[in-house]
Formats: sequence, structure tokens, C-alpha cells
Amino acid sequence: MSGWDRIRSSRSSRSQSTGTVQLGRIQPQAPGHRSVYCNDREANAIAKFQGNSVSTTKYNVLTFLPKGLFEQFRRVANLYFLMISILSSTPISPVSPITNVAPLSIVLFISLVKEAFEDWKRFQNDLAINNTLVDVLQGSKWESVPWKKLQVGDIIRVKQDGIFPADLLFLASTNADGVCYIETSNLDGETNLKIRKALEKTWDYLTPEKATEFAGEVQCEQPNNSLYTFTGNLIIEKQTLPVSPNQLLLRGCSLRNTEYIVGAVIYTGHETKVMMNTMNVPSKRSTLERKLDKLILALFATLFAMCLVGAIGSGIFINREYYYLGLDGKVEDRQFDPSNRFVVMILTMFTLITLFSTIIPISLYVSIEGIKFVQCMKFINQDLNMYHVETNTPALARTSNLNEELGQVEYIFTDKTGTLTRNLMEFFKCSIGGEVYGTGITEIEKGSAQRSGVQLEDHKLANAAHEKGFNFEDVRLMLGAWRNEPNPDMCKEFFRCLAICHTVLPEGEESPEKIVYQAASPDEAALVTAAKNFGFFFYRRTPTMIYVRESHAEKMGKVSDVQYEILNVLEFNSVRKRQSVVCRFPDERLVLYCKGADSVIYERLGEGNDDLKKVTREHLEQFGSAGLRTLCLAYKNLSADAYESWNEKFINAKSALRDREKKLDEVAELIEQDLILIGATAIEDKLQEGVPDCIETLSRAGIKIWVLTGDKMETAINIAYACSLLNNDMKQFIINSDTDEIREVEDKGDPVETARFIENSVKTQLKNCLEEAQKVLYTYSGPKLALVIDGKCLMYALDPSLRGMLLNLSMNCSSVVCCRVSPLQKAQVTSLVKKGAKKITLSIGDGANDVSMIQAAHVGVGISGLEGMQAVMASDFAIAQFRFLTDLLLVHGRWSYIRISKVVLYFFYKNFTFTLTQLWFTFQDGFSGQRFYDDWYQAFYNVFFTSLPVLMLGLFDKDVSASLSKKYPQLYMEGLRNVYFNWRMVAVYAFFSVYQSLIFYYFIITAGSSPQTSSGKMFGLWDISTMAFTCVVTTVNVRLLLSCNNITRWHHISVWGSILAWFIFIFLYSGITTKYDRQENVFWSIYILMSTSFFYLAILVVPLVALAGDFLYQGVQRWFYRYDYQIIQEMHRDEPDDNRNSRLLEVESHLTPEQARTYAIAQLPQQRSKHTGFAFDSPGYESFFAAQVGVHAPQKAWDVARRASVKRSRSKKPQKS
Repeated sequence: MSGWDRIRSSRSSRSQSTGTVQLGRIQPQAPGHRSVYCNDREANAIAKFQGNSVSTTKYNVLTFLPKGLFEQFRRVANLYFLMISILSSTPISPVSPITNVAPLSIVLFISLVKEAFEDWKRFQNDLAINNTLVDVLQGSKWESVPWKKLQVGDIIRVKQDGIFPADLLFLASTNADGVCYIETSNLDGETNLKIRKALEKTWDYLTPEKATEFAGEVQCEQPNNSLYTFTGNLIIEKQTLPVSPNQLLLRGCSLRNTEYIVGAVIYTGHETKVMMNTMNVPSKRSTLERKLDKLILALFATLFAMCLVGAIGSGIFINREYYYLGLDGKVEDRQFDPSNRFVVMILTMFTLITLFSTIIPISLYVSIEGIKFVQCMKFINQDLNMYHVETNTPALARTSNLNEELGQVEYIFTDKTGTLTRNLMEFFKCSIGGEVYGTGITEIEKGSAQRSGVQLEDHKLANAAHEKGFNFEDVRLMLGAWRNEPNPDMCKEFFRCLAICHTVLPEGEESPEKIVYQAASPDEAALVTAAKNFGFFFYRRTPTMIYVRESHAEKMGKVSDVQYEILNVLEFNSVRKRQSVVCRFPDERLVLYCKGADSVIYERLGEGNDDLKKVTREHLEQFGSAGLRTLCLAYKNLSADAYESWNEKFINAKSALRDREKKLDEVAELIEQDLILIGATAIEDKLQEGVPDCIETLSRAGIKIWVLTGDKMETAINIAYACSLLNNDMKQFIINSDTDEIREVEDKGDPVETARFIENSVKTQLKNCLEEAQKVLYTYSGPKLALVIDGKCLMYALDPSLRGMLLNLSMNCSSVVCCRVSPLQKAQVTSLVKKGAKKITLSIGDGANDVSMIQAAHVGVGISGLEGMQAVMASDFAIAQFRFLTDLLLVHGRWSYIRISKVVLYFFYKNFTFTLTQLWFTFQDGFSGQRFYDDWYQAFYNVFFTSLPVLMLGLFDKDVSASLSKKYPQLYMEGLRNVYFNWRMVAVYAFFSVYQSLIFYYFIITAGSSPQTSSGKMFGLWDISTMAFTCVVTTVNVRLLLSCNNITRWHHISVWGSILAWFIFIFLYSGITTKYDRQENVFWSIYILMSTSFFYLAILVVPLVALAGDFLYQGVQRWFYRYDYQIIQEMHRDEPDDNRNSRLLEVESHLTPEQARTYAIAQLPQQRSKHTGFAFDSPGYESFFAAQVGVHAPQKAWDVARRASVKRSRSKKPQKS
């Protein structure tokens, strides 16, 4: 480590250079900031900065068992069985501890193995990351060391395409002017390249020899999770230089288009900004799971009642008059001491708790988790109907906890831009100097005209210029024709503003045809592309210069390359809602160009030009009505003295260590005044494919859709019309703050009075709308209702005093549109319905501004769009297109809800049935707690003999096909009404449990009371219980087939395999005995039973009688009280899935021939269930059905035999050439 010693010795003189540095070396870190000494590990050691090793695991070797078990025993059922296992180890237990310990151990083992596997994958990922190599300056050369050994203050080198291992202060780059390009896709999903520029003072520290001399102190803010802000100063050679986010390279970002950079480590490990942002998505539990908790509590109450009855019966039954019980003398066992009946009751209570413990299904939770996991991995993630070919994006279930919640969603909250629309911005129209340019017609204008009965003709120009981001048609501005317009100078400023006022990075060759623009948003790229097409071609950028190739600017036909020096960039943010650039022209003229929202630009315009302002505002409203996104453009000529005075303030604000952003905004306000209006741009964001049809389908399913957007009211309303959310037949309530009365109060400038007035106005409007809505609802055939409200009114409507009124009005509306809303308001509206109305909600969005809304809803869905991956990373499910909600909800959500409901009820039924047979025996054994079944019977009942069929039910049950689920969206309403999991269904299953348990017990007991064996002996207890257990296992497994809507080979394998597993077990178990057995009387019992005809008669007749009630109930129900899906089944009993062929053609057109053939085979109709006539897997029919749809599939040997069994002839379609 001599290199480090040399560095320290070389810096000894620097340590005395300033008092600040000296104090920083010997004092602990101040709460408000940290001091980092570059190239000096010894100085930084005093502060004890965190290392660069990261861990994302939940456990380690020491904490895995205690923490893992704690997580498992947080579940009430597991805690209950732990208590039962402890009780079964006491003398009062009638069963062996293994009866309860074995199932609990198996469930815990499976759960812990799953946890360990998931954590092991996280550990392996951490290990790979921590051991990634990076070049660190040691002595005067670069040494490769693992990331985990980096320390704060180290100087490192990162090469092209490398990932930054920590948060770095950017010092030097191989590019000119200290510039580098980074990609932040690992951070926020954005693939647009971003530019970073080192301080000019550090450009020379590029080589290891020069970097060794670097001795700077960085004073910066303490670690925080703000990705886009950074405040600090670099103290070097007695100079204090401000450091901003432009000099910060964040861990996880990648270096692009740069050979290598040199940087100093500022934050490491878990103190880096990306690690401080790695928060877990809020833990969500489905509504069905919460209802399951109530069912478990009801079972607890039932268990307590059963044990209480048994305990009271024991206290009554215990009597010395029963001489054959041997209770006439002193009784050693206090549980059977007639002299103390209260103690007898208490001890019997605990005995029966262990005996009846099987009433709670121990394997329920682990089975449901397994079913949900497979549903996500195999069904949702691999559904080709939700696969987006253009972007190669499949659906992604990021959690398996909420599958069934998708089947009960009643309210959908959706963003507009990028969710309902494509977020592919195209420059469409503009207004320059009071003149509108652009002759195109938007989809919304067409839809509006169609509603009015007018047919618009969209005449496309044959020679119109079209490229990505530019869909403009107007010859008056193209090819220099703008010079002939009445306002050519204004046109020139308009084009220059588009070409200069932006943060776009050009890539590729410097030609209009081959250049690629990397922009922070699609809007920016569209505006720069428009400037290029108008003849102002932006082709090169450096940190201080922008190069524009201007055509026809000075005179017609002249092309000149112009360099504009960028002096200041006042960046866009959600508060400013504008962006400004101060530039110097080649003739030394200083100009400020500004673009932003119309509301903020108009506030900063100078006096005069009132006609232009009025006309442009009318154009903005016209553009908004057409569904276009608008921006205003303005400029201002600056004098050199005024600029120098302002720039000094700007530099001071930029150097501020505290409140830098606020001070920068205040300084920007000083120069962004008295602007001259140039005009406005209008960009079209087209609707995504299939959005109107999807919304119409979801509405028919009973789902209400709310649009929450930051766009203007006119744009939002028109998008809602285009999406079929609003129509002219609806009664629309519009609550708007843009009224003459409110504007008049706002002009007075009193914020308190303004707030009071708007609050009263909103209250009055809400009250009037609610009264009118109630009148409409009382009419027999009144119109549907819709509510439109803007963000300012919504802010007051969400006040606790008005929230209830807003909720009542909204609940009565079919559609709600909230415009000009903030991300926080989106979350508040979602929470209002979720908590206030107790309805199941789903939020869907594609941007960072939708994250809070996504996390606030019961189910969050992210669109993997063009605004980054923040929404996807915060979501529960991710899809590529809004239209895929149809499949996600109506198909997978509905199926999951029905399947999980049946699984829970079936678990309840089979365990309740089994436990009740033990209860009936308790009434006959004097409430003594004598077990009816062998310990191992009870232990393996849930784990081996009845577990597999229920998994098949949860995975493969399907009432109607996917295409019919979408064709009849009204089927989804059964989930909204919670038809399949309610107390009525629980009562039905409980009734049949009581009925069947009585059949099992009393049929077997009564029929087995007479001599049955070949030797004339009566059956003993273990013979009877073995026979009863055989009937129980057979019946509950066969009963599952009655619950299935379609029966596949997997159902048969699981049901008959489980019954076979019982017989194999009892053959082995009853044929073996050891001196350690408690249950020696089970020895040879099955062989004795099978030597009698009574056994065979019993296992045939008893299940039939037990299931007769179910047959009768289901027959009456299907005949007189049909579910909706049963009607659809009857209507389409013999029809194949009509969605397959169209889907085949849709996907096949985008695939290679080999991929298309493979996909076509995967989509073929399969063998149809003999139970209901609906499709399920059977690969043997591939070649047969392939021939029917004209797809070539190879013949298989067994096809010849199988084809002979197909009786229905189908006409063959012509083969593909």
C-alpha cells in the first residue's frame, strides 16, 4: 500500500490550505453535509463511511431459521398448528405428536425451502455484483479490484459500456470538453442518452500519473434518495467550485459513446441513490385472502363449540355407576375422575382440541401459494394473447398474491398519455404569429364529426414529408415557402426556438436522413424533428455549443451552418412547467428562448400584442379540442449588461449548498419576464390500438373506468369521447375552476379569499350535481351519468368536509374524468374509492407520475411504454398495451377467482367432513377423547391422500374458453357480486360435509355391528375406522370431479392416483408392525377387510349414497338456478374456440416462417373434454387439427388410431402454398 502512503504525503501541504479542510479532517461529519477527501483513505476513515458491498437478501446464515420461522408463524393457521403440536406432546393428547408435527413440518419445510431458494437467487446476484471488477487508482497505476472493496474518496476509471459501481463525481473524460454520455435504463428504464459534463478545472486528471496529483475536497449533502438533485462544492487549489447533478454519475448507470471516464467515489453501497430508492412494493393482500382469514376464524369458533360440547358431555357422562369403566375407587388419571368434573371438562377440552385439529386445513396456504405461482408463471406470463409482437414484450406477473383480485375489480383508474394513447408524439399543427398551419385531421376530430353526423375528408398530400415524430401537412411552411408568409421573421424565430431550446442529443451521421435524436421525452424529439423538416437542422452538440444547418434563413436556397453558444439552460421541471435557453448568436446577439405550458408562458409575456395573444389562445383551445398536446413558444432579446448582472446571480445560486433548486428557480423568474410570444405547437398522441373496444368490453363487464390525467380539460374530454368513455347520450357534470367568477377573484391577488371562494364554489357545484344525479337515478330509463372535474376543484373536493359528497356523486357515475391532476391527487382519488367505497380498484399507468396511484390501488398494472420503467417496477402486473386488460381481467382474473374460490371451499369441505366423522365417534365413546383414526391416517390425509386433486382444480378448471369469456363480458359480474366465495357457499359445503360425514360414520358403524369376517368375528375399531377412512378418501376425491367444469387427464391422474396412494400406503403400513408402534391393532386390518364382500360393497355403495346429495343439488341448481356461465356452456357446447384462427393470423404475420409454424401448432384446437365439451391439452391431435386449418405439423404414430375415433367430419381448408 505504498502508493496510498505517497498520496497522503503528497497532500500534507494541502491539508493546511484552508481552515475548512483542516476542521473537516478532525471533526465528525456535520448533520447537514459530508466532506470527502479524494485520494486519501486515511482522512476518510475517521468518518467511517459505509463500504461498497451491497446485500438485497432477507436472511443470512444466522437469521434464516429464526426470521424464517417468525415469518411463517405470523400466519394464524401455522401458529395454531404449533400450539396443537405442543398439546399433542402432553399426556392429555389422544394422538401421537407425529400426527400434527409431521404435516406442520412438511408445510414449514416447503415454505422455508421456497424462501431459501428465492433468497439464494438474491444472494447469487449480490455476489456477482459485489465481485465485478473496476479500475482503481493505486499509486500511479490502475488496479482492478472488486466493487465491494471500493471506498469513499477512491479515484476510479470506468470504460465504455461499463456500469458505474458507486455514485461518482465526474472528473475527466476522453471526449472533448470533459463530456460523457450515460444511459440510465437500469435506474429508471429510460434508454435516452443523457449528457454529463465535468468541471473544467478537473479535465486534465485523465491519466493515472495526473490523477495521482488530484487532491480535492468534496463537501456535499448527506446521502438521500433523490435521483435528480445533488448539491455540493469541490474545493481544489483554494477554489470553491459548485457541483450539480451534471457532474454526478449514479451507480447502475452505463457509460456510452465514451472510451473511459475518471471519477471520485462520493457515495458507496447502500448510501448510493439507487440503493436508497430500492424500496419494496407495498405488501398487498387480496380481498379473498382477507375473507379466508374470516373463514379460518369461523372454523376456530366451530372448533371451540365442538370441543365445548364434548367437554360438557364428558363432565356429564363421567359417573361411578358405569362400573365397567373402573371408576369406583381412586382414579389416577384426573381426566376421568368423577369427583372433580370441572377438571375433567377442562382436560377433555384440550384433548378434543388436539383430536379435532384437522378442521383447520394446514396445507391450505402453501397449496394456494403454489397454485398462484404456477398461474402466474405458466398462464399469465406465457399468454400469447397478451404478447406484444412489435416490442417483443410479454405480460409479466410481478407478484402472485393478487391473481384472484383481478377477477373482482370494479373500478379502473387509468392515466391517459402512454396508457390510453401511444406516447408516440408527432408534430401535427402549429400557430405562428397568429396563423394556424397544418391541414391534418386527428382521430378525435373524426370521431367528434361522426357523432355530429358530419363526414370529414382527410386529404393526404402525395409529397408530404412523413417520418417518426413528424406528421405535418402544409405546403406554406415546407421547403422555404414560409418566406412568402406575412410573418417570415416570426417563422424564423419559431424554427430557431425548436432547434435550440432543448436538451436533445444527436447520434450517428450528421445528415438529415441518418441522424438519430436521443431525447428525454418523445415531445422533445418531435419538436427537434419538426425543426429539421422545416429547414433548421440541429446536427451537433457540445456542452457549450449547438450547431444548426439553416436552410433559406437569409435568402431562398441558401444553406448555412450556424453555431449558437449556449450560455445557460434553465431546465424544465414539474413546478416551472417551462424550459429556457440563453444563447449567443454569431453576431454576439443575446437571446432567451422559452417554451412551456400556455398558463405559465402567458403569465410572463410583456405588454402589447394583445391581438396575437388572444388569437393564439383561441388556437390553443382549438388544438386542445382536437386532442392535441400544446406548448407555447416565446423569446426575449437581452442586453449584455442585463445578462451579465443576471448571470452573476445565477452563478451564486448555482453554487449554493442549501436550497439550490429553490434559488435557481427564483433567479430564473428574474429573466423569464417580458417575453415576446412566437406561437404554439400542437403534437398528436394517437390512441393505442384497441383501446375503445377494450373500454367498451370492460364497461359491459360492469367495470367503471376513471381517467386521471394532467392534460387540459378539453383534451381529456375529447380523449374520453374517442375512447367511448363519454358520449352525447350521457348526462355530464362538469366541475371547473376556469370560470369568470373564479378568475375575477383570482385577479384580486388575495390567496385566502381565492381559496375560500373556490371551496364554496366547489361545494355548491357538488351539491347541485348530486341533487340532479339523484333525480336522474330515480327515473326509470334515465341517461348514464359522467363527471368531469379539474385538479384545482378536486383539491378542495378531496377535503374531508366535501369528500363524502364527491364520493357519492362519483359512485353514481358510469365514467369520471379528472384533468390537470397531480400524482398525489391521483393516489388520493384511488384511495378515496378504495377506502371510502370499499370497492376493489385497479390503477394502470406507464410513467413515474403514476407510481403513487399504482401503489395506492388494490392492484397496480404498469404499461411498459416509452416513459421509462418506473411504473412497471412499482406494479403488480405489467403489460405492453392497455387492450391486454381484457385478457388479464376477463380471462385470467376471472379464472383465478373461480379456481381459488373452489380450492378454498374444497379444502374447507374435505377437512370439515373428515373431522365430523371423529365428532360423531366422540358421541359414542363417552366423550373420552378416544381417537377414531390411526395417527398416520390423520397425518397424511391432507398431505398425500387429498392434496394433489385440489391442485389440479386450482390450475386447470375452466368453465368457458378465453374467447367466450371476452365475447360475454357480463360473466365477469359474478366476480363483482362475489358469487363463488360467500357465506352462502360456505353453508352449502358445510351442509354436505355434515350429510356425508353422517353417511360415512353411521352406515359403516351400523352395517359393521354384526359378524362379518370368515371366522364369524365382528369388525374391531381399527377395522371400522380403516373402512370409514377408505370411504372418506374415495368420496372427497371423486367429489372434486363434480366441482370441475372440465376434466382433463391431469384430473384423472390426481384423483385416482390419490386413491391408489392410500391403498398402497395401507397395504404396507398394516402389513408391518414393530414393538414401538402405538397402533398395533391396525396390523393386518386391510387384509382382513378385503377378505370380506362387505368391504367391497361398502366402498361402492357408501360413496354413491354420500354423493347422491351433491348430484341432486347440482342437478336442481343447473336446471332451475343456473349460473351465467352454465347458460353459455349450453349455448356453445359443441362449438370450438373461435378466437384461435384469427389470433394465429395476427401473430403469424410478424414472425419468421419457422416461428409462425411453431406458434400455429401451439394454437391448434386440442382434444375436447367429454365432461362439458370445452378444449384442453392433448398433443396427439396436433396433426389432425393442423390439417383442418392449413398448418403443416409432422405426423405422429398414435394419430392414425386417434383420428379414427373422431366422428364429426370437418371440411378441409385449402393448404397454404
